[in-house]
Amino acid sequence: QVQLVESGGGSVQTGGSLTLSCVVDIDVYLFDNYIAWFRQAPGKEREGVAAILIADRATLYADSVKGRFTISRDNAKRTVDLQMDSLKPDDTAMYYCAAGGTGGRLYFSLMQSAYKYWGQGTQVTVSS
Repeated sequence: QVQLVESGGGSVQTGGSLTLSCVVDIDVYLFDNYIAWFRQAPGKEREGVAAILIADRATLYADSVKGRFTISRDNAKRTVDLQMDSLKPDDTAMYYCAAGGTGGRLYFSLMQSAYKYWGQGTQVTVSS
């Protein structure tokens, strides 16, 4: 069974920073795969936040986080991190690591349907 283990959530004040980390199962940490972070706030649909292509570190970001969040990957550790700066109360949500997206750049996407595997989630709370 594919495992994705998230860590790094917590509570911060507006303007603060957090780094989320996802340890990715070796079975899906593949050259033409991509890994993403999604989030879901209470009463809202799950939305894609950022994604990274393992092969060449190409990235995608939701408009709401561009310039504030940075996604990165470490091949040696098989981790995908999400550095979140200038956090706002609207960033409060459960954050999920997602994997299993395949097909390289052609199918690189922040759509939920592109991902097969999901972590358990880590809570991020930003207070004003």
